[in-house]
Amino acid sequence: MHQPIDIHTLKKQSSKEQQTAANKETTSFMKQLEGLLTREFSLFGKPFSDKIKESFYLELGSLMDAGLDIRTALQLIRDEQTKKAPRAILTTVLEKVVNGSSLSAAMRENKNFTPYEYFTVEIGEETGKLNTVLQQLSVYYKAKIKQRRQIIGALTYPLIVLSVAFCSVFFMMNYVVPMFADVFQRFGGNLPFLTRQVLNASNFMQAAAGKLFLLLLAVIVFMSINRNKPWYKKYKDLLLQRTPVVKNIVSKIYLARFASTMQLLLGARVPLVQALSLSKQVMGFYPLEHALDQMEQDILKGLPLHESMSTKKIFPSKMTALVKVGEEVNELELFFKNLSDRYSEDLDYQTTQLSKFIEPVIIIVLGLVVGVVLIAMYLPMFNMGNTIQ
Repeated sequence: MHQPIDIHTLKKQSSKEQQTAANKETTSFMKQLEGLLTREFSLFGKPFSDKIKESFYLELGSLMDAGLDIRTALQLIRDEQTKKAPRAILTTVLEKVVNGSSLSAAMRENKNFTPYEYFTVEIGEETGKLNTVLQQLSVYYKAKIKQRRQIIGALTYPLIVLSVAFCSVFFMMNYVVPMFADVFQRFGGNLPFLTRQVLNASNFMQAAAGKLFLLLLAVIVFMSINRNKPWYKKYKDLLLQRTPVVKNIVSKIYLARFASTMQLLLGARVPLVQALSLSKQVMGFYPLEHALDQMEQDILKGLPLHESMSTKKIFPSKMTALVKVGEEVNELELFFKNLSDRYSEDLDYQTTQLSKFIEPVIIIVLGLVVGVVLIAMYLPMFNMGNTIQ
């Protein structure tokens, strides 16, 4: 006999099926959303950034120190990558190593690695000090990232305050001042000099706001298009070198990078001329690159390193003196390490002091601007009150 159909049971089963289907749809949607949010967009960033390189060299050197062969170490590091771009790059390097290429040759064929990196790795392979070189490359990129964070940390808050200040002044000159201007026009009479100047500035800003915005947009587009062109980098760096306050910080950044690079290359027993050539390729600062190019020629002519450095304005006399001592005692690697540490500490101190100095200056300037505008707007009212009395 057929059992009677229970309507309540069917409703419960249907409800469970609908809930299961809804849960599956929700899970699918969440996975798609998670994939969208975690997807790497490398339009403006590097697919193999300095942070990834620091971790890559540190892990590769540590795994090889632990006794793993380079193929296994590369595979383990590749499998740890969660982002597509670094994983694809390491997969390409691993495939070339598996097919018989050396690590330096595999890196040379990949545009994400600089000549400085694969030449250094090649020297480490030839001298049997690959593990040491990999650890030193990790330290180099760690120092480079630290310098960048110091600069960003020192400038972030002042830039935010400056942006707020600009927006506040723009709002007052375009919306608040015109309201007072209408009031003054109704009353008539002669306005104080300060009030007239503020009104003129407000009228100019209203008339030129669109043009100024288009000009700013054009400058940003121009810089974005030309930022990788040699002529643009040259004149930008020369301008930075001549800008007060900024030039000291910029010089210390690249002098610290130069010292760190030379310490790494000389520690890997790279010849001095080749070390200068490789350093030039990773500096990214035209005045220093130009100096290193001339120094390379001087060394080939037989001049000592310190004598060549002494003729270049970008190198401080103290740095040249220490390099001279390093050459005399045949310990250039150690002296470049000390110079790198010293400039890094100076950079840390200067960026901290600059941040502490800029913040109150911007706040004071903003207060003065707002105060002048308010006084200029209320001054005619005070005058009218005195006239009535």
